[in-house]
Parts: sequence; structure tokens; C-alpha cells
Amino acid sequence: MAAASENQWLKGRVKAVTSGDCLVVTALTHNRAGPPPEKTITLSSLLAPKLARRGGIDEAFAWESREYLRKLCIGKEVTFKVDYKVEAIGREFGSVYLGNENLAKLVVQNGWAKVRESGQQNQDKVSPYIAELLQLEEMAKQEGFGRWSKVPGAAEASVRSLPPSAVGDSGNFDAMGLLAASKGKPMEAIVEQVRDGSTIRVYLLPEFQFVQVFVAGLQAPSMGRRPTQETVVEPDVTSATNGDGSAEPRGPLTSAQRLAASAVSSVEASADPFAMEAKYFTELRVLNRDVRIVLEGVDKFNNLIGSVYYSVGEEVKDLGLELVENGLAKYVEWSANMMEEEAKKKLKAAELQCKKNRVKMWANYVPPASNSKAIHDQKFTGKVVEVVSGDCLVVADDSIPFGSPMAERRVCLSSIRSPKMGNPRREEKPAPYAREAREFLRQRLIGKQVTVQMEYSRKISPADGVTTSGAGDRVMDFGSVFLPSPTKVDTPEATPGVNIAELIIARGFATVVRHRDFEERSNHYEALLAAEARAIAGKKGIQSAKDSPAMHVTDLTVASAKKAKDFLPSLHRSRRISAVVEYVLSGHRFKLYIPKETCSIAFAFSGVRCPGRGEPYSEDAIALMRRKIMQRDVEIEVETVDRTGTFLGSMWESRTNAATFLLEAGLAKMQTGFGADRIQEAHLLELAERSAKNQKLKIWENYVEGEEVVNSGSKVDTRQKETLKVVVTEVLGGGRFYVQTVGDQKVTSIQNQLASLSLKDAPIVGSFNPKKGDIVLAQFSLDNSWNRAMIVNAPRGAVQSPDEKFEVFYIDYGNQETVPYSAIRPVEPSVSSAPGLAQLCRLAYIKVPSLEDDFGPEAGEYLHTVTLGSGKEFKAVVEERDTSGGKVKGQGTGTELAVTLIAVDDEISVNAAMLQEGIARMEKRKKWEHKDKQAVLDALEKYQEEARKSRTGIWQYGDIQSDDEDSGPVRKPGRG
Repeated sequence: MAAASENQWLKGRVKAVTSGDCLVVTALTHNRAGPPPEKTITLSSLLAPKLARRGGIDEAFAWESREYLRKLCIGKEVTFKVDYKVEAIGREFGSVYLGNENLAKLVVQNGWAKVRESGQQNQDKVSPYIAELLQLEEMAKQEGFGRWSKVPGAAEASVRSLPPSAVGDSGNFDAMGLLAASKGKPMEAIVEQVRDGSTIRVYLLPEFQFVQVFVAGLQAPSMGRRPTQETVVEPDVTSATNGDGSAEPRGPLTSAQRLAASAVSSVEASADPFAMEAKYFTELRVLNRDVRIVLEGVDKFNNLIGSVYYSVGEEVKDLGLELVENGLAKYVEWSANMMEEEAKKKLKAAELQCKKNRVKMWANYVPPASNSKAIHDQKFTGKVVEVVSGDCLVVADDSIPFGSPMAERRVCLSSIRSPKMGNPRREEKPAPYAREAREFLRQRLIGKQVTVQMEYSRKISPADGVTTSGAGDRVMDFGSVFLPSPTKVDTPEATPGVNIAELIIARGFATVVRHRDFEERSNHYEALLAAEARAIAGKKGIQSAKDSPAMHVTDLTVASAKKAKDFLPSLHRSRRISAVVEYVLSGHRFKLYIPKETCSIAFAFSGVRCPGRGEPYSEDAIALMRRKIMQRDVEIEVETVDRTGTFLGSMWESRTNAATFLLEAGLAKMQTGFGADRIQEAHLLELAERSAKNQKLKIWENYVEGEEVVNSGSKVDTRQKETLKVVVTEVLGGGRFYVQTVGDQKVTSIQNQLASLSLKDAPIVGSFNPKKGDIVLAQFSLDNSWNRAMIVNAPRGAVQSPDEKFEVFYIDYGNQETVPYSAIRPVEPSVSSAPGLAQLCRLAYIKVPSLEDDFGPEAGEYLHTVTLGSGKEFKAVVEERDTSGGKVKGQGTGTELAVTLIAVDDEISVNAAMLQEGIARMEKRKKWEHKDKQAVLDALEKYQEEARKSRTGIWQYGDIQSDDEDSGPVRKPGRG
């Protein structure tokens, strides 16, 4: 476009109209980077009245002349050609068409410019339409149009009465006064100049105050600085004479074309990247346009700060928001603080989105390191089991079977922070309003069905001020929890109900977390901020200046037994006392808070006991009572206090004796020696226990009517044997092997977590140095699958080569092997923290030769053949639990279960089959065995006798010598 020759018709868009006969046109398309080329065209042979210069006044009708041409063609597409150039003043003159209309003819016939004929020396420097223009001018004069008006005083009236700021004297401009009078009110203005993408100079109408306005809340890239002698921002296109080379030189610039010199540097600085593009973006939308400015504030240099709005048809657009959304300006906190909260949030959100998408000036943006990670598409429903604090709940997932350790999920409420509850054992008192926050949620949520939408997980370290288990980091899961709304809404975009986080924020019991730009946050963050604003306005809870109500609670659970006994008379005064279950310590023992006495006590059921910790069904009993009474309002009747300071008595939840929950489920038994006459509603408890016995539930699964269960002091009560459904994953020999429980939710959960991991390339040598005992991911050599593994042996010092060897134990399968460093990866704590799924077992009641002994390889091969492969399922009856192996430190260590292993489709156990095959023998019997165990041993001995008689396996040479452990009389060889 810049290189276009004369008499060549071109197309462009009008970017600016600088006077009644001059306009700036930009190209419609261009190939180079940055803004399109542009050309300043003065209408050939016309002379419009001049606008006021510095310290001067307008010529008559100058403003109306400029306004006519501006309103006629600003922003519109035109066709033009250059008619001639005047090199002496560097101006180009041409003909411009708006559609089919010649702009010069329109201007002349409406009387807004006079026609200038060329002199004798410049007869070629004239409009091709000069004759028509002269005729139109004559007609306009006769009709009295425009500047030819015949109305008395019209010329004088057309001259604007300009304030000092409009003619170069901005020193006395009262910016603060204008702000006080107009803050928040839209002011009409015309943009006269764009200094950079976020700085404009405008006439404020109708007084024509000429001011500089910074767009609030943002800053576009700098256009750089030029030396002092070149402080002119734009050439004065309005003051040059329309004519030939002998025209008078240009006068000084008007204030409408430049700002009075301020903060000028003599040091030249180049423009920032995208500065030109941002400037053009703003020019294209608002230069010489009618805009509305809403003042937000004033800076210390008397510059106005405001929001700028312009119209496109019927739609009103926010210039600042558009600049930020297009990556051409950055959010600026200090001026954004002057804006309304909603507008400020929009700007900040727009910048964050641009950073994420790396738009324009954010193309090379590197987000800060974050310790949070998004959780996608994870939603579940369940009942609230526990309110840990004002921002943390435990929810029992409906989709996971009751009693499974994975059923209860701890959910921290996203993007909020409630006062900390403290820890009485460390003498940490609750923070102000912490109790009130928890109680607020407890009363509304305990036992209620809720919908949970998980949103992100965050790695919490002790340095964050959050109590973590152990000294290391801990991964916490955050989400939004919704209580179903009483009125159902079926629209798909409707929220599942009342947002709990919004509820507690609005009551002033929590604050909204101010996340860093790239931190994950609640999907309902804006609603949380709005709720916080309401709480601040209402001065509620922690948003008030008031202290929380003082509350002193006597915690008898950490006091001496004597102090608990001293408290007994006060609990005896009332027959039934209202209490709240604070914690389920075991199936039959709880921590209760008694509001009337402002004390916490340890409480247990009279005459009802559950299996102890580590015994079968103890965890089931705890899970049941957490579902039934955890944090519920209950009534208790205290009878006495035991030697440990635990109060004994009866408890009712919703008028139901709470002990019946356990007895009906077969998770507890009556203690008849306690004295049934002292137990409240003993007949109801006996009925509940009788029902569980008849159905052979849980601890009664081997119950036989009429037989009493005798506790003989043996390790395992045979009537309460734990039975597991398992698959064998590894055979070690010597009758030892590893199993994995079938249908365990933990197995599925771990497998899903491993499947979702995206494994990166091998770590850089030396960047990851696992040591003995660490949990890692290792690639199993047989199928190349990645599994959790414990480092059993590692090289000393830092890793030097990707081929260095590590001995690893696969904690979910029981295999152990040596792998290279390149086959190991670090693993997230959320994956590594769950215990290993492989359980070490041995065949009960029999001795199997080790692999080094005679018939040991045959025994190992047999066990391998009958147990491994194609997911064959077994029933494993736990006969004994041996914990002498200590913690798991590798293959063959840790707790070992002695089991009777029975295939689902076989008639006899693997234990019996190995005796029958002659590749194992019976353990030595003890003198006094329980009669149930006697029966089992008698049955097994029949299979051993069968092999011995047929001289099978180890019996091929007759009776074998007993080892030291089983020393006894040697049987004589049978007859040949």
C-alpha cells in the first residue's frame, strides 16, 4: 500500500479522521507480521477549517467539519487513489470513495470545506473532479450550507469554548475534582490519540477537557522511549496547509495531538514485543470513535484511570477486557483494586486463561511450580460419616462394599480454610470458631446423603501448617460436597444441591483461599468469593470483630483414672444424659462429649464386647459403628467406671439401643459374667445376639446350637476362623506361598491407579536414588508390567549407570527379582502409601520339605502346578497368624498366615492332597489340643497314612526319621 503508484485505485479501512479534509486509511489485508500498513490521505483540492492549535482557537466551523467527515466514514471500508503528492510538505492528496459516493463531493456540497484551485505553476496538482467540486461549492454557498451559513452569529457560535487542557495547558486540570464528581458514572468522550494499547487521550464531552486515560486493571506492552528532542508522538496531520510546496510550514502541535511533555527520558528504548500490535488493536476499535469512560481513580501524576467501553452495533464492549483476553495486556493489581470486584475478577480470569493457552505475549510463559494436581471426572455419592473440621469430611462411598477399608473417603472442601481444631494430646487448643464451624456442619451433614465432585489433590508438607501423619509429605484430596436441595431441578447444568463450602463461608466459619494463578481451585470459586463478601458485609463469625465464645472442655480421656472416678457422681445425677459421639475407638468403646457437663469421656457398652484390635471382624465392628453413631446425638446412662477410667453403661441413638447394631450384625457377643440384671434392656440385646447366632453371621459363622465356645487360650478361636477368597501369586517352596484377596476393593483401586499413571522416560542417572526400604515402580521382567515394589538391596551411594542393579520385592504379588536402574521409576505417595496386597501364607498342620531337601523340588513343583495359573480361586481358612516375621523387608518376611487351602472345585484341601501325594508330612501333635483341632488333625492323618501304606513319595523307604523338632519314637518299617 505504501508503495502504491498514483492513479492506482486501492481499498482500505478508515482508522482515523484528523480534520474535515484528512483521514488515515489502513490496508484490509497484509502479509507481514504486526499491524497493517497505513496511509494518510488529504482530499484533493479541498481546504477545511483548522482546529485550534496550542494556545489558539478553532477556525469557524472547524469542529463541525471534522465531525461530519468522522461520523461519515470512521471504521468503514473505502476505495481511494493518490492524485498527486507535494514533496515539500510530505503530503499525499487523493480521491476517496465511500461506496459509490465521492467523499470530497459530499464534504463540499454540505458546505464543510472550500475548494482550492491550483496556481499557474501547479496545474497538475488538482482534483480530477475540480469542475464538479466548484459547481457543488457554488450551490452550497447559495443554499447557506455548513461554513457558508447565512444565519447571523452562526460562525461565532461554531467556535468551541475550549478549557486550558484542550490547548496545551493541563497544569491546572483538577483530576481529583472530576473523579469525585463523576466516579462510576459513564462519561461521553471521543478518542483523539492512542499512545499505547492501554493509554488513550480523549476529549471529555461536552466541555472538551483533553485528558490522558489509563485503562483500569491492565497494562499493554510499552511502546518504548525516544530521545527528548523527538517527544512528538504523531505528526500533526491537521495543521498543514492543503496545497502545494509553497505552503506555509506546519505550526506547533495542538494538545489534541500530543500530551504536554511529562517524564521524558533522554534514553532511547525499543518497544516491547506485541506493543505495536496492542496499539493497533486499540486504534482499530476506539480511535476517533465515540466511547464511554467510567472513571475508577486517579494516579499521583493526575492521570485518570478508567474503564473504556465502545459499541459495535447494539453490543457494548469492554476495551480492557478484550485486550487481556487477546493476550495483548497484562493484569495489574494496583489499578484493578480501584474497580468493582466483578470486573476485577473477569480481568484476572482472562489473563489466567491466556497464560494457560499461551496467547500472544504469554507465548513463552512458564507457569510456576504447583503442588496441586487436577482430579478429572471423579464423582460419587455417599453418607457423611464424620466431620473432621469445618473444611474436612469423611464420606462413605456408596459404590464400595460396606466394611471395606476403602469405603470411607476423606474429602477436604476445595478452596476454603476453616480454623484448626488443634490436638488435645499435644495440648493444642482449637482456634477461635473452630468448634462452631465443626458443629455447624455436624448438625447438618452427619448421616446425610451427599454428592461429592472431586476437583484436585495437593501435596501437603508439615511446613504448610497442616498436621500430617508422620514427618513426611501427605497427599490430600479436595472437592465440592453438595447436600441435595429440597426442590429438585432437572436441568443438566443445575448443581447437585447446596454447596457445603458456600454455606460455611456465608456463615463466617471459613475463609476463601487466595490461590496463585496456576493452582487448581474449586469449580465454584466465584460463588465462594461472593459468599465471603456477604459474610464480611454481615460481620459474621470470623469476619466479625468479636471473639468466639469462650469454652473450656474437660477431657477425661487424657486425664487420670482417679479424676474420671471423681466425675462419676455428677454423671449419676441424671438418669439419661445427652451426648455427642466424638470418636469410635473400637466397636464397643467411644469418646463422647457431654455438653451439659462440658466434658469428654471414654465410654463402653456394659456387658457387650467386640473382637479386639487385630482379631477377625474388629475392623468391621468399627466401620459399622462409625456409620451408625459417629458424631450423632445420643443418650447414655452411666452405671460405673472401670480401672482405666472408661465409663460403662448403655447408649441410645434415636431411641434404639446402640449395642443391638453390633449384636444383630454378629460383630459382638454378650458377656454373661457381667451380670445381666445390671444391663439396661438386656432382653433386647439377647434377642439381637440370638438372631445373629441363628443366621451364623460373622463371629457366629461356625456356631453349633448347644455347644459353648470355650476360650482355651489358644491363638485362634476355631469357631471364629477367618476365611478368605484368594488367588495364589507366588510359590516359594517349603509349603510357603503368597496370595492376593479376590474381590478386595484395595486390589481394584491400586490396579486402577497404576493403570492411570503415565510413565515417563527413565530418570536421569543420579536424579533419583532409591534406597533400601523405599517403595518404587519396577518393571517385572516376565511380562514387562509396572508394579509397586520395595527396594530390598541397592548400590551404595548415588547411581552412576542406568545398568546398576537393584533387588526389588513386588509388594502386591510376592515376587522378588533383580532389575536395572532403567526399569525403576519414582512413585507418588498416593500410590505408594497403601499397604502391599500380597499376603505370605504357609500350609497349616503339615511340614513340607524345603527346596534343598529330598522331595523338596517335587513338593514345590506340585504346589506350583495346582495353585498358579489362569486365576484359579481358593478358599483360605486362617488357622493361625504368626507375627514373628516382623515388618515386611522382602520376600518371606512379615506376618505369616497358617491356612488350610481349598480349591473352589476340589473336594479336599491342598494340605491333604500333599499328604496324600507323599510330599509332606504331619506336624507333631501336642498333648492337649482343642477338640475341633483334634478332628481336623485326625482327618489329615488319614491322608498321610494312605501315602505311608502305599510307600508314596517320602515314604518309599518306609517310615522316615523325625527331625529334632518332632523327635519321638521312630516307627518300624512296614512289611515288604
